[in-house]
Amino acid sequence: MIRHRPIAALCALGLFATPALTATADDAAALRAELAILKADYAARVDALEARIVQLEAAAANPQPLPEPPAAPPDTRSSATAFNPAISLIIGGSYADTSRDPGDWRVAGFIPSGGEVGPGERSFNLGESELTLSANVDPYFSATMTAAITGENEIEVEEAFFRTLALPAGFTAKGGRFFSGFGYLNEVHAHAWDFVDPPLVYQAFFGNQMAQDGLQVKWIAPTDLFIELGAEVGNGDAFPGTRRHRNGLSATAIFAHIGGDLGVSTSWRAGAAWLDQRAEDRTYEDTGDVGAPVVDAFTGKSRTWVVDAVLKWAPNGDVTRRQLKIQGEYMRRAEDGELAYDVGGLGLADGYRHEGSGWYLQTVYQFHPRWRIGARYDALDSGAPRIALVDDGTLSAGAFTLPRAADPDRVSLMLDWNPSEFTRLRAQYAWDDARAAGGRDRQFRLQYLFGIGAHGAHKY
Repeated sequence: MIRHRPIAALCALGLFATPALTATADDAAALRAELAILKADYAARVDALEARIVQLEAAAANPQPLPEPPAAPPDTRSSATAFNPAISLIIGGSYADTSRDPGDWRVAGFIPSGGEVGPGERSFNLGESELTLSANVDPYFSATMTAAITGENEIEVEEAFFRTLALPAGFTAKGGRFFSGFGYLNEVHAHAWDFVDPPLVYQAFFGNQMAQDGLQVKWIAPTDLFIELGAEVGNGDAFPGTRRHRNGLSATAIFAHIGGDLGVSTSWRAGAAWLDQRAEDRTYEDTGDVGAPVVDAFTGKSRTWVVDAVLKWAPNGDVTRRQLKIQGEYMRRAEDGELAYDVGGLGLADGYRHEGSGWYLQTVYQFHPRWRIGARYDALDSGAPRIALVDDGTLSAGAFTLPRAADPDRVSLMLDWNPSEFTRLRAQYAWDDARAAGGRDRQFRLQYLFGIGAHGAHKY
């Protein structure tokens, strides 16, 4: 009996193992079937891709014209909303208290332009309001117009120009009427000035600001250091030039600006410019040596050189709490031509040459959020003009009372509060010695400025 037990055990084990071997064979067959299916699917996809490649090669060899695009849907907007420019309005006004009559204010030593603002009239005054409309015309041009509405109920076109949007290689072009790009302050609108009035040198040399009716081209270099070069041509209608009623260019300007950062808290910009203008019968009124009004006129060349610089500081670039700005410009102008005396009477005329210079330096410090203080000193040196009619004895020196040697200057202090980016309230006190008669004029002024609408960012 003992010998039969191993045989019985082996038989029993064989009975249990038979189903397992059968299951393994079935699994292998299933895997082979799945592999065959995958191979067939892969082969089909490869054949499809090869057929697609053949089709694309054939299409490239025989291109077919593209179908016409579907017509654009009609513009269903009304004419009133088809073009929506950005509109902004600046409202300004002031109160003036002066120790001398503002009616006889003028810059001594320089032929007047007729546009100097001076301290303005005493008591309350409605200042100049600015209405600006601007928008992109299409992908290639934008357009801007600023109308100045004076307190005397006059409307003047301050700027009206187009600007390119798609010129390559850092170029932009602007045409129409625009503030010239020379210097620093000339392009800044009056409501963005740091003081109520412009420096004396701007009033004496340009009658506040110089606008060109012409064309301007600028180029910005593709460098880490800011480099801007520009040139302008115009009809020369703005003081100290005049429109000469002939073909050609009467005013040319070239300028260059560079700038950059000094660490994370300080930035700077500097520039130089040259303006060449022509004047023809640029008249002005003088009193003459007999005390009676006479009209004199200058004809000739007027050339101005300008250098400017600005430095700005804010801790870690954060201008919301504290910031400091130091700004200055120096200008020198030479006029060479002919000066006519009493053009409506004697009509005497002979050579004339005059070189004058002027500069200002100002600093503005924001010592607390929304509060700023500032100081400015500006001065002029008219030099001694060379008048041939006086040098040869034809007329006495008293015949010309305006173009005489003088060195006017002024000191201004200001404090302003800016409760928001749309509001500015300012107090300014100045010791003004611009008049030829001597004696400083003490000027106290209050100013308010309110902005409405979408106003563009100001320059650096």
